[in-house]
Amino acid sequence: MAARFLVVPQWQGSGSSRAMRLSDGANIIAGDLPAASTTPVEVRVEAGEALGTGVNRYSSIHAIKQQVEAVLDTFADDETVITVGGDCGADLAGATRAAERYDDLALVWFDAHGDLNTPDSSPSGTFSGMVLRTILGDGAEGLAPQPAPLSPERVVHAGARDLDDAEVEYLASSDIRSLSVDQLSSPDALVEAALATGASRVYIHVDLDVLDPSVIEGVGYPEPFGLSIDELTGAIRALRGRLQLVGGAVTGFAPASPDAAVGDLSPILRVLGALTSRLPADAAAA
Repeated sequence: MAARFLVVPQWQGSGSSRAMRLSDGANIIAGDLPAASTTPVEVRVEAGEALGTGVNRYSSIHAIKQQVEAVLDTFADDETVITVGGDCGADLAGATRAAERYDDLALVWFDAHGDLNTPDSSPSGTFSGMVLRTILGDGAEGLAPQPAPLSPERVVHAGARDLDDAEVEYLASSDIRSLSVDQLSSPDALVEAALATGASRVYIHVDLDVLDPSVIEGVGYPEPFGLSIDELTGAIRALRGRLQLVGGAVTGFAPASPDAAVGDLSPILRVLGALTSRLPADAAAA
C-alpha cells in the first residue's frame, strides 16, 4: 500500500529561536505532497505550560499527542504512515504506535542530537531533547507509554554529534546501538546494526539536522560534519531492502522564510522519496 503522510506542525517541543518556523516548515513540505494521501493535523498554536512535569510547554505537547493518536486510529492497520513535523516530538505518537503494533520492530533514529534526556536530566526542559527516551518509557506521565512497548536494544541511533553528558552516560550503560557519521559512510554498518536487533520490520525517524549544514540550512540546531544527502538516502534505501518499513518521520525543517525554504526542499523531498518510493525488485528481495 502507498504511504500516507501525516502532517503535524508542532513547534512546542523545540527550544530553538526558530521554533515557530517548524510549523511553517511542515506546511511548506505538505504543499509538495500528494493531497489525496496527506492528512494534516490542526495543532494548537499556544505555547502551553509545564504543569510541574519538567517539560516545557507540556500541556500543548500532551494535547497534540492525543490529537495525533486520534487521527492514527482512523487509518488502516496496513498503512505505512510517514509523519512530517514539526519538531521531533511530532513523531511521539507515530513511533510509539508502531512499537505497540509490532514486537519485531527496530527503531532507527537519525539525529544530530541524542533526544535521550529525561525531565530530570535535561539541561533545558525542551521536549525535543527527550523524545526518544520518552518512547522508551522514561518520560513525563501522559507522554511516556507505560509499559514501554520498545526496549533500548531495539534502537539504532545514527549520526549524533552533539550529546549532553547525561545522554553520553545513558548510551554507555544502555543497549542502544549508536553509529557515528563516519560509520555511516557506507550503509553496511547501519543495516548490520538494525539486523542485530533481531527485528524484521523497521521504523525510520529522520531529524533533518542529521544532514550536514551544507546540505540544508533550515534547521534549528545545525551541527557541522553531518551526513551527505547521498549517505542518508542510501542508508534509508539499504534498510528498506532488508527490513519491512512500517512507518517513519521527517522532522526539524525550520526555514528562515518561505523564500529560503526553496533551496532546502530538494534534499527533503529526496529523503521522503527514499522512505516511500518503490524499491528495485532485487533490493526488495534481498
